[in-house]
Amino acid sequence: MKALTIKQPYASMIVNGYKKYEFRTWKTNYRGKLLIHASSNIDKNDMDYFSYLNINSYPTKQIIGECELIDCILIDEDFNNKLYNIDNKIYGRHSRVGLYAWVLSNIKMYDKYIDVPGKLGIWNYGDKNE
Repeated sequence: MKALTIKQPYASMIVNGYKKYEFRTWKTNYRGKLLIHASSNIDKNDMDYFSYLNINSYPTKQIIGECELIDCILIDEDFNNKLYNIDNKIYGRHSRVGLYAWVLSNIKMYDKYIDVPGKLGIWNYGDKNE
């Protein structure tokens, strides 16, 4: 199963339904089910900034949910403005022109998390070395 490691608070923002786009500097052709893995890294400034959200926990080093990766869009000025208009607090803090927006749907948070260290990029959960 494919997985993606994401820093907190973003991993929890995704599985709690606040964030439907994940931003990367690189493009992917992968489409399909994707496990959401919360990394060991926490962005403390963004934890403070997004503290207004109704999120109960920010686990680390665990698979906390899943989604479908349905598209990967190169962000231009028009799409950047669209993101701002969708939710300027979530998406409007920085220009993302030149980055890729990974479009996520069918997002689910797991009741029980799966302890696993994670890896960079899209990786395969369930490999013999996990």
